Amino acid sequence: MFKMNWKRKIYYALNPKLRRSLRRVYYWPIDVWEGITGQRDAITPPKGKIFIGPGNFKALGEKLRSDFIQYGGLQAHHRVLDIGCGIGRIAIPLTSYISQEGSYHGFDIVEDGIEWCNSRIHPKFPNFHFKHIPLRNDLYNLASSDKAENFQFPYPDQSFDFVILTSVFTHMQDKEVAQYLKEISRVLTTGGTCFATFFIIDENSEKFLKASATPFFAHDYGHYMLHDQKVKDANIAYKMAYVNEMLQDTQLNIKAFHPGWWAGRSKKDSVDFQDVLILQKQ
Repeated sequence: MFKMNWKRKIYYALNPKLRRSLRRVYYWPIDVWEGITGQRDAITPPKGKIFIGPGNFKALGEKLRSDFIQYGGLQAHHRVLDIGCGIGRIAIPLTSYISQEGSYHGFDIVEDGIEWCNSRIHPKFPNFHFKHIPLRNDLYNLASSDKAENFQFPYPDQSFDFVILTSVFTHMQDKEVAQYLKEISRVLTTGGTCFATFFIIDENSEKFLKASATPFFAHDYGHYMLHDQKVKDANIAYKMAYVNEMLQDTQLNIKAFHPGWWAGRSKKDSVDFQDVLILQKQ
């Protein structure tokens, strides 16, 4: 379905800060033009500042909002926590959905994104809040030595009704994922929901990888698989049995599993490219 091409190799080889700087230079003409012509609204970041995933930034955000409502049961009055909020791809479409009775909190390890959100989104929507958490990740942030496996979320117990992680667990090591699942369980209200995307290795995706001449996840570490051994946080897939094992240390249960189309499944029958787990706190 996807393979390690030369562009991806170069992308992974670059320092995260250099990667973002080159992106700003590359998109500078487009960003200037869109700014002059008014093609970009005030809370949508320029293309050069976006550092999370490919595709249409605005359209993907609106699609995710729809998925949260349809598959996760997100409601307008909910208190939302967006883990790995980036530069507002999810926050922006939620500004027109979350009511004054609800709230949004997001945190991310990339300071540039948080600065943008705090300067552009929070002033217009004061119930939307953003925090920079300087944790180390070899794909996004090499400037810190603090590890996610030791991180406690800066929020009280049972603070949120709905927790979101899109393309977050796909870039985290096993101990980090286990810690975050415990913290999600702690900050969720009883009956609260977590919408999380993964790369899950189940029977079907394992067959797909074995049949591939150039499998995207080629390095098997038992309960998880890596795409790149040098940049380990680039893409990580977890065996479903191990995900269930990690959940045993929490109050979270799998309410629904929606396999993605990354492993050869039909796109029209999938919610997302990545696998989606809907978790609910007992």
